[in-house]
Amino acid sequence: MNELNRLTATAAVSYLHTKELSPLDLVDAAIERIEAVDGHTNALPIRCFERAREQAAKHGKDGARSLLGGLPIAVKDYNDVGGVRTTFGSPIFANNVAAQSDTTVSRLETNGAIPIAKANVPEWAGGHTFNPVNGITRNPWDTRLSAGGSSGGCAAALASGQVWLATGNDLGGSLRTPASFNGVVGLRPSPGLVPRPARNLPFDVLWVEGPMGRCVRDVALMLDAQAGLDLRDPLSFDGKGVAYANTVERDLKPLRVAFSPDLGVVPMTAAIADTCAKAAARFADLGAEVTGDAPDFSGSIDGFQTLRAALMAAMMGPMLTTHRDRIAPEIIGNIERGLNLSIDEVLLAERQRMALYQRVSAFFQTHDLLICPAASITPFAAEARYAEEIDGQPCETYIDWFSITFAVTMTSCPTISLPCGFSRSGMPIGMQIMGQPRGERELLAAAFQLEQLLGIHKQVPIEPRVHH
Repeated sequence: MNELNRLTATAAVSYLHTKELSPLDLVDAAIERIEAVDGHTNALPIRCFERAREQAAKHGKDGARSLLGGLPIAVKDYNDVGGVRTTFGSPIFANNVAAQSDTTVSRLETNGAIPIAKANVPEWAGGHTFNPVNGITRNPWDTRLSAGGSSGGCAAALASGQVWLATGNDLGGSLRTPASFNGVVGLRPSPGLVPRPARNLPFDVLWVEGPMGRCVRDVALMLDAQAGLDLRDPLSFDGKGVAYANTVERDLKPLRVAFSPDLGVVPMTAAIADTCAKAAARFADLGAEVTGDAPDFSGSIDGFQTLRAALMAAMMGPMLTTHRDRIAPEIIGNIERGLNLSIDEVLLAERQRMALYQRVSAFFQTHDLLICPAASITPFAAEARYAEEIDGQPCETYIDWFSITFAVTMTSCPTISLPCGFSRSGMPIGMQIMGQPRGERELLAAAFQLEQLLGIHKQVPIEPRVHH
């Protein structure tokens, strides 16, 4: 592996700013690495190398000291990059070329990011990255296993050193679960902090865009390049110059944190709960009190499933009438559930969400953080469509195995997925750390401090571990 690929994003950007490296140096290093290893992971199947080289040359001539300085990134294939295919993992859009970069990507490009490839996704949504257009994305820690989803391509590319940063988005755990499966970091920010593409329902708060990187500092740097007001997203707002990358090392130690193995609402593999509990206990080394308290999350899973179904129906209902035979059966089921919801079910879900937020808000009067695992299982076989059981307990739907992230989505609180240990077979395990509403600065600082204690972030990037 080229030493440039091992750099953190923060270090790479520093070298770009001092002109010790040029954008083209990093573009070429990324291309070389992608061509060397992506045959094993299939993380970045849609490449835009020449576009990236052109942008790198232009960025170098302009000499602008942009925030990211000309750093190559991966863009999830649910986002548009101008002149590049956006497939959504769907045969309906297999040859769809975006006319221009979307709100999220254009903001990153304005701040010095250079998209170099599109990262693989599940068809429309899901927790395992495979689709009929670009195939299966495999976990670089063991290529027989799933990289998670729906940001599985992004996470696998980061873990295998193909890029330094990647875009992610998150509805029910699409950013947090693959971060956990691949031993990288992903932040689900508060709704509105990062402007979203116009195709999303503009007032929905379940779906957010967020940064993914190999360490907390890199994620904070990318958040700086993503956050801000964009009038195309009515929930976005002006952060008034907050520099998240400058806050990670500030002395913002949490005073009281809580750990729950399952939030009281999901089944959990015992070994995962134990690993996350031991990592959470390390906050005591930072002077924090660690409790077993947690808000009451009852109703959160059912409420999320209802609201997610309504969202899928609103976004994709018309497509079901015109392209039903070209949509995955799981997605058809999601859409149809939404179309068949009663008004009473929707009203109940909204009441459940309101009551949960009130309980969480009260909890944060006495605690700074809430910690829990990022998934109920470790990565499963890549050839399976989804995980069918959790410690012997059958899953009712294709997304049950990461439902612990659904519950957190319902709070709208910022949440980071942080590597915290490994399974007996050597697969990464991640924890969710949830901060107070709009508490990204304090959350990033606390996560950075725990990351330094655990030291796991130093183990990526890795060479893909290929098994046949």
